[in-house]
Amino acid sequence: PAACQAMPAMRQLKSVWYDYILEVRGAPMGEAKTRPTKASVTGFLKGIPDERQRRDALTILAMIRDLTKARPEMWGANIVGFGRYRYTYADGTQAEWPIAAFSPRKRELTLYLTPGFTRYGELLEKLGKHKTGKTCLYIKKLEDVHLPTLKTLIRKSIIDLKRLTT
Repeated sequence: PAACQAMPAMRQLKSVWYDYILEVRGAPMGEAKTRPTKASVTGFLKGIPDERQRRDALTILAMIRDLTKARPEMWGANIVGFGRYRYTYADGTQAEWPIAAFSPRKRELTLYLTPGFTRYGELLEKLGKHKTGKTCLYIKKLEDVHLPTLKTLIRKSIIDLKRLTT
């Protein structure tokens, strides 16, 4: 059955998030530090002091909102997330995370795309200047990347995540 074929990919997804929470956030499973807040996305983005970074963030906001059809919300102090999904760790603990998210950091724009990048090699080659982490895509400025390829990469990651979590 299709559900059985998805199990190895789901285990990989759980492993990626387990590692991410423990290594990056320093929080034990089930105690994610980054949670949705009532803060204003518009206010947060308007507060970006650098004009180019603000423009890039607004472009990504529109792109991800169009792809997810979800209302953006703040997660923690500086992550803009779209939609939500629940994931379950091997120990049965559950947590929530956005389907897609981004954060306009001082040095680069960070996009949070699950389930990682192993299946997107060809797209990453076409993308332009970027770096990747386990589930993060780092872009210094949008003018350094091919926007249609970026949109395809985000769309495919959303589709794959929904396939893995339903």
